[in-house]
Amino acid sequence: MIDDAYLRSVIKDFRLYKHLGEQAMAQVPSDDAFAATLDPESNAIAIVVQHIAGNFRSRYRDFLTTDGEKADRNRDGEFESHGPVTRAGVLRLWEEGWAVALASLAALTPADLGKTITIRGEACLVVEALNRSVTHTAYHVGQIVYLARHFASGRWTSLSIPKGKSADFNKGAR
Repeated sequence: MIDDAYLRSVIKDFRLYKHLGEQAMAQVPSDDAFAATLDPESNAIAIVVQHIAGNFRSRYRDFLTTDGEKADRNRDGEFESHGPVTRAGVLRLWEEGWAVALASLAALTPADLGKTITIRGEACLVVEALNRSVTHTAYHVGQIVYLARHFASGRWTSLSIPKGKSADFNKGAR
């Protein structure tokens, strides 16, 4: 029973982070902002999306049967621009990566959680791999939200409780 609840919870968390990323990217004001960085060492939203999509394709394709670091993955290349950036292109990559991950997650059963898989040749339990993946995803979606908020500036609509509005929110929650 706990395995079933855990699996439902992980899928719910992944869907939440997908939704947050989409809500944030919807507020990015231009194609140029998807490619913009805050400094030379920072990643653009397009690069972060490229990395998430690459990670999902590698980790979740044949999730239970092959190493999570696929031979055809070019992780370093995920952090390089591959031509002109458009909102449509970024969102297409986003959807492609998420489609692989969510299909694999939907196919898992509670009995799979105790199985052992490998990532970069290192054995780990499926439950460990899922925890690792959901936190990795949350980390990068946080970057997307931060950048989207920066570029949207005064046009930003909060994705949670707006600054200074906690008391109002708490009054409505009762």
